[in-house]
Amino acid sequence: MTIRLGYQMPNFSYGKSVRELFPTVIAQAREAEAAGFDTAFVMDHFYQLPGIGTPDEPMLEAYTALGGLATATERIQLSALVTGNTYRNPAMLAKTVTTLDVVSGGRAVLGIGAGWFELEHRSLGYEFGTFTDRFERLDEALHIIQPMLRGERPTFQGKWYRVENAMNEPRVRDDLPILLGGSGEKKTFGLAARFADHLNIICNASELPRKIEALRARCAEVGRDPRTLETSYLCFVMMDEDGDLVRKQQRDYLSRMGIDLSALSDAELAQSPADRQFVGTPDEVAEQLRTRVLDHGVDGLIINMVFNGHEPGAVELAGRTFAPLVR
Repeated sequence: MTIRLGYQMPNFSYGKSVRELFPTVIAQAREAEAAGFDTAFVMDHFYQLPGIGTPDEPMLEAYTALGGLATATERIQLSALVTGNTYRNPAMLAKTVTTLDVVSGGRAVLGIGAGWFELEHRSLGYEFGTFTDRFERLDEALHIIQPMLRGERPTFQGKWYRVENAMNEPRVRDDLPILLGGSGEKKTFGLAARFADHLNIICNASELPRKIEALRARCAEVGRDPRTLETSYLCFVMMDEDGDLVRKQQRDYLSRMGIDLSALSDAELAQSPADRQFVGTPDEVAEQLRTRVLDHGVDGLIINMVFNGHEPGAVELAGRTFAPLVR
């Protein structure tokens, strides 16, 4: 398993009828596959996230959508970025992702995190708990999920979860990869060092040097060579051959959030959502990704294109532009 160039679809507000929604998702995944992306991702949320849209905008259930994509694609890996552990029983999740692996012919990746969007939990009746609770639950869940993915039959009794001789059949392989996603330098990175094949780092780009150092420290604490834990960075890409067009889109987007981009100091910019956005022409965005992300030692890129990813040709252009950066 390697994830050097991933394409995430976090937005399903395409201005089309509901019947046209999933065909548009399929078209993006197929375009990503043809353009050299190695992995296609959907979010594991039930409501649209702040910063992308309003909670009542369309949001597909992740594993149903991934199962549909498995039958519509041939080579590209499929994953949630990332599964919310708080609303998925770990033994059932191991079964779910293993079934996706069977359906896709060995192309599933388990992306998982602690969960964070409180509105979903409160609205749908899932226990949210404290920050500590959520990471205790994720730690216990990984003690169950990892051996189940490897063909073992774990028995585990914890504070949050319990299994007894948990079986997981059928499987097409015993090395289905685990991806952890998040920004926590102690808890998330520590769990990644212990359990994961891949860590997707979610943070502002200015924070990446510190994040990489923290990850190396967590690996050292458990005696792991950090070179065995692949990394990627989640990038919000606004790209068009017309760079002025997308720069205006960025200004308008931030303005709706109450942010005047032109008024930010360098320090304020580094703390703002703009610091994880990559904006301009293809050549400009490629250079930004190289200098702001890859040059810090991150192995790969996972991009989304909230504004225009669903438009035919946008994903192909991204693949053609970014693949040379990570190959």
